[in-house]
Amino acid sequence: MAGLIPKDFIQDLIARADVVEVVDSRVRLKKAGRNYQACCPFHNEKSPSFTVAPDKQFYHCFGCGAHGNAIDFIMEYDGLDFPDAVEELASMMGVEVPREQGSGTGKPVDKQQQADDYALMESCARFFAQQLRSHPQKDRVISYLKGRGLSGETVKAFDIGYAPDDWDAVLKQFGGNKSVQQQLLSLKLITENDRGRRYDFFRDRIMFPIRDRRGRVVGFGGRVLDQGEPKYLNSPETRIFHKGRELYGFWQVKQAHKQIESVVLVEGYMDVVALAQHGVTNAVASLGTAATSDHLQLLFRHSPVVVCCFDGDRAGRDAAWRAMENALPLLKDGVDMRFLFLPDGEDPDSLVQREGQAGFEKQLKNARPLTDYFFDHLKTLHDIGTSAGRTGLAGQAESLIERVLSDNFKAELRTQLNTLLGRNAEVESLSLKKAVTGSTKRTAASTSKQMTPVLRAMGLLVQYPYLGKTVAVHDELVDLNMDGAKIFVALHKQCHEKDLSTAQLMESWRDTRYADSLRRLASWQHGVLEENVEKEFGETYLFLIDSYLEQRLQVLQSLSGEQLTREKLTEIEQLLKLLKGR
Repeated sequence: MAGLIPKDFIQDLIARADVVEVVDSRVRLKKAGRNYQACCPFHNEKSPSFTVAPDKQFYHCFGCGAHGNAIDFIMEYDGLDFPDAVEELASMMGVEVPREQGSGTGKPVDKQQQADDYALMESCARFFAQQLRSHPQKDRVISYLKGRGLSGETVKAFDIGYAPDDWDAVLKQFGGNKSVQQQLLSLKLITENDRGRRYDFFRDRIMFPIRDRRGRVVGFGGRVLDQGEPKYLNSPETRIFHKGRELYGFWQVKQAHKQIESVVLVEGYMDVVALAQHGVTNAVASLGTAATSDHLQLLFRHSPVVVCCFDGDRAGRDAAWRAMENALPLLKDGVDMRFLFLPDGEDPDSLVQREGQAGFEKQLKNARPLTDYFFDHLKTLHDIGTSAGRTGLAGQAESLIERVLSDNFKAELRTQLNTLLGRNAEVESLSLKKAVTGSTKRTAASTSKQMTPVLRAMGLLVQYPYLGKTVAVHDELVDLNMDGAKIFVALHKQCHEKDLSTAQLMESWRDTRYADSLRRLASWQHGVLEENVEKEFGETYLFLIDSYLEQRLQVLQSLSGEQLTREKLTEIEQLLKLLKGR
């Protein structure tokens, strides 16, 4: 495991970064009073509801609810995971990211080694592209690409190249010393046999560079021109290439679309390239594996609709089912996953070649919703005409539905399950009743116009962390019988001890169970005039103190006999005086 990024560094990075500059580097902002505005980059809108607050170092969209600090914005806009987003922000700030030695056996990331790896991979991609233009076999290769319907513009857009039919073309070009040879070996650009002989990993293949979400070449896919096995040969896993995280063509989709309305997930490189050739520029492919949770999380982060377009054969249907299983925990309001299975013998490449962009997009409109596909597939596994089949389907369906975190998706799936099995709504399972009841309670709580005193104090503190220094910390409030009291005290201590911005405060709670709730409070419309914020917080805090004193007094007054010691009687007397003095 690579070394972890120190939390202190992340906090310092957030303090040094200006979220306005970070957002403005990708989305043009306009001044609007104290804040800045733009049309939200994360959903379609005609009038701006996306606001960036320089004093809080926080952004929020009142339309779709997107919110966060500079790191969050880079994660969402660039499609990066957290460590890569930190690296990107640090690069913008001109600082190096330190790494801690973790508890695992892995070594800290060698930044220079990593930079050298990316540079060498890019050089190899340029070498393969140059071979396509200059190698003696170029006419044969170009004829093959033209035969697949690809233009020179498309070949250039995807940096498609050619690996010569030589044992050591890459080795000769780049392996001038032992150090670089070892690097080539580590990146799987060359390989070594049992006798220690080294030679090129890719030979006589069309080369498809695989770029990560930051546009860096991390691996290659190679396709044979004639007959041969394997038809496709992918780079093995390396220190910079992980198949479960990368999607072929994703970088190109991001370059083609400012806002990605939908993404088509296909199975092969040629599918992606052929679709782009015909104007379908929103296709990506997994790299010889089923779509993983990381793949789908990346896609849902950038697009509300993901259409899985697979061959109708057994392999395609198995890949679709695994993708659906991996998607279940990611389902939420505002996202949609659909499935399109092509006729036997067809793939996206052949279909778009024959029917063109309009024909292919017409097929996409027939893609089935996830909920329909979910039960269609289960019915192929269980005979619902029998009692045993219905029981088996119900059991498998329930176990899958339990993976879904979204209450709305859960309810929809269970409604369809009841309909399929002929259940009466009044005899639904207890788990369904609990889910609906819980959802109703949560919805009512989230839409309530009245904030509890603790939540109000927390919301003000999150938005104006300096308020934490205006009143003393009272640790005894952790025992206050109000939801969130312990979290409020923890927040108060942070703000009392350090000078923090809203962005820094939120960053310290990342990956905790309270992160989402606190982020919502950071965007809460409290309706308090700026000049009255300190007074409002002070009065709310005083109310919490009084509530604790009254709670403590009630506990003491409930005691009797030997429980009422002299110390407790004295405490009762003091509490009565305090409360009377309020």
